[in-house]
Amino acid sequence: MKAALLNPPLSLSNPSSSTRHTIRPTRSPSRISFSTSAASSASVSSSSSPAPKPIVIVGSANADIYVEIDRLPLEGETISARSGRTLPGGKGANQAFCSGRLSLSDHATYLVGRVGSDAHGRLLEDSLGEGNAVRLDCLTRADSVPTGHAVVMLQPNGQNSIIIVGGANMNGWDDKLTEEDLVVVRGAGMLLLQREIPDWVNLQVAQAAKAAGVPVIMDAGGMDAPIPSELISLVDIFSPNETELARLTGMPTDTFEQISQAATKCHKFGVKQVLVKLGSQGSALFIEGEDTIRQPIIPASEVIDTTGAGDTFTAAFAVALVEGKPKAECLRFAAAAASLCVQVKGAMPSMPHRNSVIKLLQSIQ
Repeated sequence: MKAALLNPPLSLSNPSSSTRHTIRPTRSPSRISFSTSAASSASVSSSSSPAPKPIVIVGSANADIYVEIDRLPLEGETISARSGRTLPGGKGANQAFCSGRLSLSDHATYLVGRVGSDAHGRLLEDSLGEGNAVRLDCLTRADSVPTGHAVVMLQPNGQNSIIIVGGANMNGWDDKLTEEDLVVVRGAGMLLLQREIPDWVNLQVAQAAKAAGVPVIMDAGGMDAPIPSELISLVDIFSPNETELARLTGMPTDTFEQISQAATKCHKFGVKQVLVKLGSQGSALFIEGEDTIRQPIIPASEVIDTTGAGDTFTAAFAVALVEGKPKAECLRFAAAAASLCVQVKGAMPSMPHRNSVIKLLQSIQ
């Protein structure tokens, strides 16, 4: 069976007009340390050493419309929800917001994305800009399309089913990214991608990152479609869950041995590192030519909502990695962040602060 990863790239999406945002203020720089919290601006050294390079996320921003239900409706059935509300979300925005909360204060986070000129777009702008966690210089308003949104059906056990409407995430991009966007990408310490925006956008930024020597992490979550071989060859760390890994390789992933074989198939496509999220079984990092690193879950006291847990894990791993931590420590940091995430309702609202993650790790040492 031919692997789905090798299919040809998608065609370009339709152009649309867009408007650039005003620049948000940067956060105060501080000394890097893997401490409980970022150092305060009062401790800044007077040295002229350059600030650490930022984490840059190119991806989606959605308004998540939550409906809490006792069970999923059957075909043709109408049921009542126990409650409903709208919260900020989207895989790109989630990972950016989580990175902003977890990073030391001198590690900036940028989101390159598209929203509509509507109430949902303003909700995302306000939420992402809270506490200057995320730089919004490259979050652009697309005038002709609405902000993307998702319907999240949340069941009592914390599990969810999600329907995504792409909106500006899929149709708000011009044929070619602006030089302003690409300058941010080229100056990154790490680039994070997902699949809730067109593959051709991911390809452009991955090419820019590769030319500048910027490592690329790609979360497999998003559209249910093959990944262009040209794009996957530019990815340094590919991060699917076991279901996505099975779909994209055409191989079973019911056992850890099968997951290992599927990861090996990804290596053959040029991806040296495959970071697999395994739900209740934790995670595993498969590095070509090296021993696999496994990380069990850090159990949550109560699972309220799993929405955003995968995004939290990926962003937390990237934060620790860009700080130069060993990969085993990066996995442990990510596991702790995901454990805290599932204990709070909502995607962005559940993203933990750095203090909370470090305290959890210290409590279980």
